[in-house]
Amino acid sequence: MTMANEKLVLTLDGGDVVINLRPDLAPGHVERIKELVGEGFYDGVKFHRVIPGFMAQGGCPQGTGMGGSSKPDLKAEFNDAPHVRGVCSMARTSYPHSANSQFFICFDDARFLDKQYTVWGEVESGMEHVDALPKGEPPAKPGVIHKAAIVAG
Repeated sequence: MTMANEKLVLTLDGGDVVINLRPDLAPGHVERIKELVGEGFYDGVKFHRVIPGFMAQGGCPQGTGMGGSSKPDLKAEFNDAPHVRGVCSMARTSYPHSANSQFFICFDDARFLDKQYTVWGEVESGMEHVDALPKGEPPAKPGVIHKAAIVAG
């Protein structure tokens, strides 16, 4: 059950990143993220793909970009929210209904992704900690989500 104004807090090396969840845009994706956070799935997971000027991607348990949770893939919930700085969206394969646990946070305008990837949140504070993640595909020493938690707004 979603409480009003729930937020996802990702604790990174530099500090906390607070993300406003958007169940109004993507209720199934927000539910999945909350479920995975509750199971501790994201704790210790790396940002395996960090491309300057584009986005930081994490959520693969192996840290390779090839894995996901043991849960079934999600049905796409593409929406009108623009992919701009601070927007959180789900990664997927070329198949639209393949999002599972991997997500990305946009560093910059990536409007070419609009309506093709599911936006489920936006960074409210701590974007400087996302900016500071080690860059690379994969980074030599990837940034890690030390702890993920859901908090009331």
